Amino acid sequence: MARDVQITFDCADPAGLAAFWAEALGHRLQDPPEGFESWEQALEAMGVPPERRNDASAVVDPEGSGPRLFFQRVPGDKQAKNRVHLDVRAAPGLKGDARMTALEAEAERLASHGATRLRRYEPAPPLGAGHLVMADPEGNEFCLD
Repeated sequence: MARDVQITFDCADPAGLAAFWAEALGHRLQDPPEGFESWEQALEAMGVPPERRNDASAVVDPEGSGPRLFFQRVPGDKQAKNRVHLDVRAAPGLKGDARMTALEAEAERLASHGATRLRRYEPAPPLGAGHLVMADPEGNEFCLD
């Protein structure tokens, strides 16, 4: 039996990281519960104090096909390299210089939203197509592939 998957990020700023990943993936912030026009309105009605209103956030694929990304506030900074990371498929079907040019353009776009470029891996045929390693605004590594 197949299972749905949610990807969860432990972070310091759930709203900020959700906004970054919504931009990176073309996702959107999850809608507030039915009957509420905004999350602020919903959290107020639920009695969540202002200082706890950035404890969690989520983004969803507007087409409904990709996994939900959930962001939860946890104490402490990131301590080590990610053992699991996302590959953002930013140059599907492209090869060689065209692929790397597309990846570089996406790296520039994401850097303008707070990402950091870490490394570039050149194409190494026959198996290595080339990719860029990036970090999101809180240091979580991901690849532009």
